[in-house]
Amino acid sequence: GFLEDGILVQDVSRTRRHYLSSWTFPWDVMAVLPTELLCLLPGVPRVPGVPAARANRCLRVPRLFEAFDRCEMRTGRPNVFRVAKLMLYLLLGIHWHGCLYFALSARLGLGIDPWVCPSFTRPLRRYLHSFYFSTLVLATVGDTPAPRREEEFLFLTAGFLLAVLGFATITGSISTVIANLSAADAAFYPDAGPVQRYLRARGAGGRLVGRVARWHRHLRVQRKLPAEREVLGQLPRGLQAEVAAGHGLLRQLVLRLRPQVFGPGEFVCRRGDVGREMYFIREGRLAVVAEDGVTQLAVLGEGLYFGEISLINIKGNAAGNRRTANILSIGYSDLFCLGKEDLAEVLAEFPRARAAMEAKGRELLLHMGQLDTGAEAAEMAAEAEAERQLQGLEVALEGLQTRAARLLAQLEAGALRMALRVQHLE
Repeated sequence: GFLEDGILVQDVSRTRRHYLSSWTFPWDVMAVLPTELLCLLPGVPRVPGVPAARANRCLRVPRLFEAFDRCEMRTGRPNVFRVAKLMLYLLLGIHWHGCLYFALSARLGLGIDPWVCPSFTRPLRRYLHSFYFSTLVLATVGDTPAPRREEEFLFLTAGFLLAVLGFATITGSISTVIANLSAADAAFYPDAGPVQRYLRARGAGGRLVGRVARWHRHLRVQRKLPAEREVLGQLPRGLQAEVAAGHGLLRQLVLRLRPQVFGPGEFVCRRGDVGREMYFIREGRLAVVAEDGVTQLAVLGEGLYFGEISLINIKGNAAGNRRTANILSIGYSDLFCLGKEDLAEVLAEFPRARAAMEAKGRELLLHMGQLDTGAEAAEMAAEAEAERQLQGLEVALEGLQTRAARLLAQLEAGALRMALRVQHLE
């Protein structure tokens, strides 16, 4: 297929027309022509002429580079692919240099001096010797026989100059790969250095420094990304939601979630604290503990959420906007945090989800004895009274609007009669 306005077209007839009209078609035709058949003509050398006759295959090099670029875009490890591609170029360069060395040796005469390729009977030994010689030259190792002729001096000098240029290119490419790896780590994972320097400057204990170091190590080992929002920030909001979620409420929530990681023995929230966020458990386990901080009352696992009771206004909630339980991270826990304002904004668009969340919160409050049924009934009665009064105000407002419309009509009619009288008097 091919891309047309960013859309992949896979229709065979359209693909054929697009390919035949592109500039790559004539180049591909010239690249696959069987030019090696020219060696069958009389007077053309057989074996030495074949490589030169197949030089048109090099016209496929742009297609090879295109394939490399597409593979690098699709692979999940682009830096590994770049290193492998660099090694391929290195081996190919040594191979071509070895072929030139053997061609020069064949022209000067195999085995006529120690510098040229010996006259081995087996072609494999000739190739291995040429490849080894080129490796010594291009790696600037030296330890090669001293040249005797002008052609040998020129070839060896050109090889050393090429090796210097090649090594500079290789070093720069490897440095780029390392820099890309460091930049990728900095984009995904927080830098532990500033935090550790701050702790040392404040004279923090070794235990706290160890906890911070283990937290950073856990992020890298488990490949957790606390900076997902910054990484996906370049995408449009709709595509961000498609990347992270599937449908409905989740699609709206995921744009507002902030990832947080809690270490072993760390409290996510304490009873009595003012609730400003709710949490979704992505990975890990958390315990609902008693006031002593040890006794586990319940264990929360992946896929659950908590902390919503202090964010939504449940009638009869004795705790108000305060936390109703102590939540402790058993191991390393990967959570998503959602703020109170974001939750209210989303639930306003999804009344069913709000009703289900309120019903679950009411059930939990009733189980914990934090639900004042009398206050709930009073709030419901007050709400009903307010609704009744609001309806009365709406009826009164409609009556006032009707009377105002009548008065306006009477005023317009009186003005019209007055205008007619004035006209009659004039």
